[in-house]
Amino acid sequence: MGSRIKTFSELLAELQASADVVASLSKDSETEPEILAEFAAMVAKFGPILDDLRESKIMDTPPIRKAAESLEKELGRARGLMRSPNPKISVKQIEELTRGLGRSLGLVLFSSLDFLSADVKEKIGALYKEMMNAKFDTSWSPDREESEFDLKTEFVNEFGVEDDIAEEVEEIEEIEEEIITLDIDDVVLQLKYGNDEEFKFALSELRSLISDQMVDGEWINDEGIVLILSNRLGSSKPNNRLTIIQMLRNLVTANANNKEKLADPNSLSTIVKSLTRDVEERREAVGLLLDLSDLPAVHRRIGRIQGCIVMLVAILNGEDPVASRDAGKLLYALSSNTQNALHMAEAGYFKPLVHYLKEGSDMSKILMATALSRMELTNQSRGSLGEDGAIEPLVKMFNAGKLESKLSALNALQNLSMLTENIQRLISSGIVVALLQLLFSVTSVLMTLREPASAILARIAQSESILVNHDVAQQMLSLLNLSSPVIQCHLLQALNSIAAHSSASKVRNKMKDNGAIHLLLPFLSETNSKTRTGALNLLYTLSKYLPAEFTEQLGETHINIIVNIIALSTSDNEKAAAIGILSNLPVSDKKATDTIKRANLLSILVSIMSSIPAPSTPTTCWLVESIAGVFIRFTVPSDKRLQFFSAEHGVIPLLVKLLSSGSPVAKCRAATSLAQLSQNSLSLRKSRSSRWFCVPPSVDAYCGIHDGYCFVKSTFCLLKAGAISPLVQILEDDEREADEAALSALATLAQDEIWEHGINCITKPSGAQPIIKVLELGTVKAQEKALWILERIFRVEAHRVQYGESAQVVLIDLAQKGDPKLRPTIAKLLAQLELLQDQSSYF
Repeated sequence: MGSRIKTFSELLAELQASADVVASLSKDSETEPEILAEFAAMVAKFGPILDDLRESKIMDTPPIRKAAESLEKELGRARGLMRSPNPKISVKQIEELTRGLGRSLGLVLFSSLDFLSADVKEKIGALYKEMMNAKFDTSWSPDREESEFDLKTEFVNEFGVEDDIAEEVEEIEEIEEEIITLDIDDVVLQLKYGNDEEFKFALSELRSLISDQMVDGEWINDEGIVLILSNRLGSSKPNNRLTIIQMLRNLVTANANNKEKLADPNSLSTIVKSLTRDVEERREAVGLLLDLSDLPAVHRRIGRIQGCIVMLVAILNGEDPVASRDAGKLLYALSSNTQNALHMAEAGYFKPLVHYLKEGSDMSKILMATALSRMELTNQSRGSLGEDGAIEPLVKMFNAGKLESKLSALNALQNLSMLTENIQRLISSGIVVALLQLLFSVTSVLMTLREPASAILARIAQSESILVNHDVAQQMLSLLNLSSPVIQCHLLQALNSIAAHSSASKVRNKMKDNGAIHLLLPFLSETNSKTRTGALNLLYTLSKYLPAEFTEQLGETHINIIVNIIALSTSDNEKAAAIGILSNLPVSDKKATDTIKRANLLSILVSIMSSIPAPSTPTTCWLVESIAGVFIRFTVPSDKRLQFFSAEHGVIPLLVKLLSSGSPVAKCRAATSLAQLSQNSLSLRKSRSSRWFCVPPSVDAYCGIHDGYCFVKSTFCLLKAGAISPLVQILEDDEREADEAALSALATLAQDEIWEHGINCITKPSGAQPIIKVLELGTVKAQEKALWILERIFRVEAHRVQYGESAQVVLIDLAQKGDPKLRPTIAKLLAQLELLQDQSSYF
């Protein structure tokens, strides 16, 4: 079994130990200690240098190992000489040993240049020069006249190593020749065909040849150096690639003719690949492409290389300022080609495209606008285009251009209008009037423009700023029956947005006065589902703000059509709008209630509610809220028969469920229905002494609040329905919209006849703290109801003791900062807590 090859780290450690031994033997020698001490001092410097080499983590390559082994042999020779039993050592021998060590040290330096820091290189270089130039004082030696041959012969004869020395010297000379003094022809061969290590040394030699002016531009041209480097770029290792690109940059800077040699598609593609590499290589590659970009051929070809423009845009937006600057310059240069400008826009860099929209030829403008209309833009991209000024030239194209120009501009504007921030820019451009004029146009040539125009109006209408255009809603209404289904859909969307604006009360009233509801009702029978849904959404908005006027025009026929839509539609949006219309009808309209009841709407709504999972989207939330709104109509306290009808259909469990799982609006509506039902619970309870029971009720049926027998379906008892805890929880939550409705429901449990039992149940889940929280954070109406309940809570001494202290701070603060109409009730409560005289002048 062969001996194990030493690791490079082990080899360095052995070299260091060997150098220490040689230095020590030299200092301790009794033969002319002054000269050997000088030699020992030089050898002692090997220790720190070898330490540095170990820390530099240089690679264990064949040339480096060969150099280190050469040093090992030289140290072995020195060690052997110092241990010689013959004390006579000639000056010539010392000098040869010194130069041998120096030469080997030089080989180590040259073979590991790429791995060493500047400090270490300088330290090794200094010792190398010192040893190669060493001259020892020979005046002491009796043999100073001996010839070099005689000295060598004496040493060789004494130790018998003539052949070894000859071989070592020859080997060292070969290494020096290979590493230090590569022939110029060899450099070219190694550049063409050398492996990675040989190629790296050849690159280093080439750099030296160029910097030392050993070769000129003619030689570089004759040898085809530029093409050689270009061909090696794609297959080289990272460090070599970086060096190649840097050298190519220097070569094209020194001689512009070299640019032509890199203008072919293969060379450019290879350079472009470096745009995806590490930071330094990417930076140099961008710089090289920029250097080449003044050639028309390069201009044409770079933009065609797949991924090039995308990568340049990424670099432009990157963190390397030098690469970003050069990428910007290169993109600017490439943007003189319209196709490149389009590729840049697809990559998210829009300034060249916007420049063409502003200052390009008519055909260039149409090209850019058409491309823009077809791009799948993100909102961030739409924002960038708006900020870069794309909207103004597009509006100008629409206003002043020919048909093709108008169409491409409108389609591009439709894409940009998908972003809210761009809507204001469109309104500011004055395009609304022009769009309406286009919709009224009967010129056949312009008919193709009407659809994108109506789509843009639908987007613009989402901004309240559209209201500055007076009569815009009336103009749209007058167009409804004159338009195609697609345009009708867009106009209905626009009208709904306008009617829904909080500041549009005058517009809504004007729409009502001009017969908007009458105009819209026929659309309920529209077979086109999008148009029908658009009409339902607009009718819902008008019914929300104009319920009384809406009811006047909504007859039994239309109610039945709406119920039929609810029953048959597969669209949650359509169902929500239709149910929302019915929920907005005044509860006092008994005729509408009877019509809805006969149409069997309640069964349909219960079925829908039972099949809906927990509301997770805005549409399902709206649907549930609309259903909860209709339940209020079926639970009015003035109609117990209607309440029984609702209870029999299973409405109460659905209402209780909504208290925990619905939106704030749904919770509010559910609590309102439960409050209405609970108002009649006391009168509907069955007395314990009643003789009307065929079968005695179970013990569980007894209700501690109403002091009788209660059932969910017949007495609508909140306790039996399990509604008290979720009602209290609403008060504990952070959302405040349902406070008033929840307190109204709880207040039905604190009526005069049952207040004490009711208060005990209300305070059981969380005490009085949820009620006190409403005093701090609720609306004035909610505070009013909370004070009413709290007054009853504090009638019980135990509650005054337990909750009085936490309540008094809130009550005093509310008296000082709250609504003045609350002060009398607050005074009464503070008196209950014995903190205030009953007739305080402050209150």
